[in-house]
Amino acid sequence: MLWASVGAIIGSGWLFGAQKAAVAAGPAALLSWGIGAVAIILLALIHAELGGLFPVAGGTARYPHYAFGGFAGMSFGWFTWLQAATIAPIEVQAMINYARHWTWADGFLNKDLTLTGTGFVIAAVLLGLFVAVNFLGVRLLAHTNSVATVWKVLVPILAIFALGLTEFHGSNFHLRGFAPDGAKGVLAAISTSGVIFALLGFEQAIQWAGESRNPRRDIPRAVLGSVVIGTIVYVMLQVVFIGALPPDTFAAGWGKLDYPGISGPFAGLATLIGLGWLATILFIDAVISPAGTGLVYITSSSRVTYGLSRNGYAPQALQYTDKRSVPWLGLLIAWIAGVLCFLPFPSWQRLVGFITSAVVLMYAGAPLAFGVLRKRLPGMERSYHLPGGTIISPLAFAVASLVIYWSGWDTLWRLGLAILIGYVLLGGYSMYAASKGVPNAPRMDFKAGQWLPVYLVGMGIVSWQGTFGVGAQGNLPLWWDIGVVVVFALVIYYWALAVALPAEEIERNIRGVEVLDAGGH
Repeated sequence: MLWASVGAIIGSGWLFGAQKAAVAAGPAALLSWGIGAVAIILLALIHAELGGLFPVAGGTARYPHYAFGGFAGMSFGWFTWLQAATIAPIEVQAMINYARHWTWADGFLNKDLTLTGTGFVIAAVLLGLFVAVNFLGVRLLAHTNSVATVWKVLVPILAIFALGLTEFHGSNFHLRGFAPDGAKGVLAAISTSGVIFALLGFEQAIQWAGESRNPRRDIPRAVLGSVVIGTIVYVMLQVVFIGALPPDTFAAGWGKLDYPGISGPFAGLATLIGLGWLATILFIDAVISPAGTGLVYITSSSRVTYGLSRNGYAPQALQYTDKRSVPWLGLLIAWIAGVLCFLPFPSWQRLVGFITSAVVLMYAGAPLAFGVLRKRLPGMERSYHLPGGTIISPLAFAVASLVIYWSGWDTLWRLGLAILIGYVLLGGYSMYAASKGVPNAPRMDFKAGQWLPVYLVGMGIVSWQGTFGVGAQGNLPLWWDIGVVVVFALVIYYWALAVALPAEEIERNIRGVEVLDAGGH
């Protein structure tokens, strides 16, 4: 279980995270990793108890459905789909960024690392290859096997030792100031530079909860252990990246960091300091790691589409599978959605900002469901009981809200647009299904989910009036904005607990999903 989560956490995010965080925050990026780790640990602790309580696949999307009914269930199902559908394009973008090392790939990206017309076509074709492999039913490729996981973990560790022992300038950590952009740079790096994105993946241990002989002991150990190991690896990568840089590469300031091959940050740096053999390994890894992850998430996206259909939020046609049991319509939708992602978010960093806010929004439902289940069903048998859960739960929701806020207005208005599209598509179908008496038409339970639109709109307004991201109005200065987000999140948290479904309704939802699972396998 620990190995599964570590393999998911140490993915392609390490290829860019250290460079992007250094540009955003300078050496103080180390603080960004520390704050990001605390945020992820708080969410992981909540998921550890819920994962032991409901060892079901895709639990992240289901917990809000148990506690708040159809409207919240549909919403978090859509947030989950957004997350799954946008990770594959990020991996394709990572592959193209590193491919610039070869002259034949030089025309795929503009100087600002956005896709050119040719790059857009290549990205769409690469995404199409992921879909094609899924159609062939090559399931072994859709699961990170132990050999691939060993490779994914060993390569960054090799980079840490090679760079750290070859060249290290301790003065780099204070030469241009430790925190050139102050607290704002540190906080922005958490959401927009891949810090949270890199640390995601702890939930793999929870998905495997049913395999554990002693979940009360194993789930928290695997979840927290994987986040600790991932954090140590990423902090060490950040340290050696900053230390190995020749001082003239950031002479104009960390925001203007530049050197030959910077589009593949670690490989370019390895070449710069004479480690050509390491650069070669990193260029190979830049194909293997993103391709493996992209393949898995194309699969996940099609399965989430299938699940939305089974729960009555999308047309039943999306449940059609071919002779290899592949939900082919879901795969086509995943490809179309992925290609659309390259239009408004044509660079790795922009996509990461979007996915971070979508993922954390998806995870934010867990502390709310946790609080409701503790309050309404205190007697339920829990394989792991989180000490201090009633304090950690609202704290985790507030921290998740801050991470969403730090993504910036330019990311959040796009996320808001994506959420609106989801409500039009899924909400429109749900209304149609209810009016036509379709057998599995969902019950919306708007009363129990009344807090959700207020939360989404409120976060948008605070972001618009804040200081993070292009287009933010700056009327809420730094620190005041953090106070507003925390207070607003706590009001929403206790409001959601007050209006959640009664115990018997929650139990009925749990039984309903269990019956659905039994029928689906």
